[in-house]
Amino acid sequence: EVQLVESGGALVQPGESLRLSCAASGFTFSASTMEWVRQAPGKGVEWVSSISPGGVSIYYADSVKDRFTISRDNAKNTLYLQLNSLKTEDTAMYYCTNGLVRGQGTQVTVSS
Repeated sequence: EVQLVESGGALVQPGESLRLSCAASGFTFSASTMEWVRQAPGKGVEWVSSISPGGVSIYYADSVKDRFTISRDNAKNTLYLQLNSLKTEDTAMYYCTNGLVRGQGTQVTVSS
């Protein structure tokens, strides 16, 4: 059974940082392109970032470029998202996905 479990979300102030993690199991993580997506209250799902199986090809949405960093540890079957310089508009539920399955999400709230 494919499982993706996100963690690391929290309530933070604008300008602060967070590191999200996604523990994967049930599929060949090291051969899978992985992505982070997010959904703000009352809005649709927004793609945030993707990373190729070997971590060579990385892409970001313009809204998070230069502030967020995606990475992966294939030995640990874990995907990461470093969130820096957080803004109130980054408030959302963050999900990791392998394109077929999405985790339960982790909540990031940015508020002063």
